[in-house]
Amino acid sequence: MNLSASRDIHRPAAEVFEFFANASNNPRWQNGMVSCEWTTPPPIAVGSTYEQHARFMGRDIRSVFWVTEFDPGTLIAIETIESTFPIQVRRSVSSTGPATCQVNAEITGGPGGLMKLLEPLMARFAQRSVDADYDRLRTLLESA
Repeated sequence: MNLSASRDIHRPAAEVFEFFANASNNPRWQNGMVSCEWTTPPPIAVGSTYEQHARFMGRDIRSVFWVTEFDPGTLIAIETIESTFPIQVRRSVSSTGPATCQVNAEITGGPGGLMKLLEPLMARFAQRSVDADYDRLRTLLESA
């Protein structure tokens, strides 16, 4: 699956990046996210790891992610190192004005095994879910 999202957010880019780069905030804006905790001490850097528990399409998904790229204030890329639903996520933010920015996300990966047969259906559902998550991110940050 290849999914993407892009949103303009009326908040400073640095503030938006700080929020979405911290995986501990994921349950606040990602639907189905049960918990997300860093397993390495701060600060966030390439090699940092966290554990995540989510529910997607009625299934429990427990994953361990590691940070593969990190450019403070601009870019974070993560990928699963343990999961029943392996994915890679790349999120970036760019300033579009003094208090506005654009967030972009690219998500690749998907289920393995027999679930792979359902990928076309899952891709449509997952894209709707990603779009709703980034709408929630925008609403949350703009109301802060």
